[in-house]
Amino acid sequence: MSSISNDCVLLILKYLQEENLVETAHALERQSGIFFNMNYVEELVMNGEWEETETYLSGFTEVEDNQFSTKMFFEIRKQKYLEALDRNDRNKAVEILKSDLKIFSRFNNDLYREMALLITLEDFRKHKSLRKYGDTVSARASILREIKKAIRSNPVFDGKLEFPAIDTAALRNLPSQEEEEEEEKDKEKEKEEEEEEKKEA
Repeated sequence: MSSISNDCVLLILKYLQEENLVETAHALERQSGIFFNMNYVEELVMNGEWEETETYLSGFTEVEDNQFSTKMFFEIRKQKYLEALDRNDRNKAVEILKSDLKIFSRFNNDLYREMALLITLEDFRKHKSLRKYGDTVSARASILREIKKAIRSNPVFDGKLEFPAIDTAALRNLPSQEEEEEEEKDKEKEKEEEEEEKKEA
């Protein structure tokens, strides 16, 4: 995307934020990949909106882009898996294990096997690595810290974590500018018609 295009997208994003068109703004952030809204990700993670978290992240990076991206997606899917186990929803846990966590077996098969073994436990907190797992809210806060750490270390997000200072006055003035241009065109057309009339006379 060119520098001018970037400026236009940022200008529109700022305008959408000011007009409280939040969903549209987040969609544009994701589709353009130009600004990563950390506050929005914090909100999604703390609310356990895992699908939306991944959808938003996928506008900027994929699981296998680098070790930091892999870490982010793993933490999200692991938490989704643990929450299903905590609800005693074994079917959902198996589905997550097969569809979401399986990809990570290529990076660490032993870890994947350990995750699979958690299904056999009455309470996954009995596993030595999860003894300190508390309630859902504190667990989400914990993985949020890991995700934020990975994001800040990830070169994919360089220059995308801070929104630049932008004046939306230019965007707000576009309608009046267009009107002025139309008026100019109308005046020119009138002049041309008058000149034609004079010639005919």
